[in-house]
Amino acid sequence: MDNKIVIVGAGFVGSTIGYAIMNWGLASEIVLVDIDRERAEGEAMDLNHGAAFVKPVKVKSGDYDQCKGADIIIITAGANQKPGETRLDLVRKNTEIFKDIIPRINKYNQEAILLVVSNPVDILTYVTAKLAEVEDTKVIGSGTVLDTSRFRYLLSSHCDLDPRNIHAYIIGEHGDHEVAAWSLTNVAGISFEKYCQFCNGDCSYDGNYSEEFKEDIYRQVRDSAYQIIKKKNATYYAIGLAVARILESVLRDENTILTVSSVLKGEYEIEDITLSLPSIVGKSGIKKILSLEIAEQEKKELKKSANMLKNIKNDLEI
Repeated sequence: MDNKIVIVGAGFVGSTIGYAIMNWGLASEIVLVDIDRERAEGEAMDLNHGAAFVKPVKVKSGDYDQCKGADIIIITAGANQKPGETRLDLVRKNTEIFKDIIPRINKYNQEAILLVVSNPVDILTYVTAKLAEVEDTKVIGSGTVLDTSRFRYLLSSHCDLDPRNIHAYIIGEHGDHEVAAWSLTNVAGISFEKYCQFCNGDCSYDGNYSEEFKEDIYRQVRDSAYQIIKKKNATYYAIGLAVARILESVLRDENTILTVSSVLKGEYEIEDITLSLPSIVGKSGIKKILSLEIAEQEKKELKKSANMLKNIKNDLEI
């Protein structure tokens, strides 16, 4: 696959994304850009030393001029989330960093798809959309793709099923105000609630589909990053795979439905803010945002999530 991908930020997340890209054979050239040039050089060397085990790919470090000719530019740079710190606590620090990064990218490339991974991803995707010299549809945030995977994993573990047979979405903000779309959750086309009624598994919850069960699963999804950061200081493996999945959909023009983050333009009466909704993702970026039929309470929670982010966005100088 003859594609050039630039990763801005060669820390744990950026380098792990590079590793995932190599393993999936998604690019012929990967460039790591980082303020710590030696770190970027070291990561490039380490990745190159595995070249004999994957499809042909060249990995190198460089500066922003390497953005020229890139098909996709991934942004993972920014301050890291510390134990006890929410994603939104990072917003002011990382907004200032992005106000420096995006113009540097604009200088060399106004055609590439920009994929934002840095947290808080929704606000930073909005900042990128405002500063980048590309169409909004080409600015994508990793959004709740990872949260959705966590949701499906927990449900699949509960039911002893392949996670790929669980169809469920986390929508809204990637963070403390994300929304579990239980009304859309199904197993092989059967609503999760009905599936629970005839499931032969050993369920520890009274009634299987109780409010206690839903709240417990939601809490585990929402707080999982905090638990991982507490135990090992950072999350990077699962987000690396999530980003690779988004890249695969774009580069192979798969038209995959993913809960990526993008600027809404009236969906659920929400606009001028960036949130995650199931969206068709392909070569041109966001091809269509889907407004699916969700429960009224979920709509209220989604709007609450949007209003919270709007209040934060309105306090930023962008």
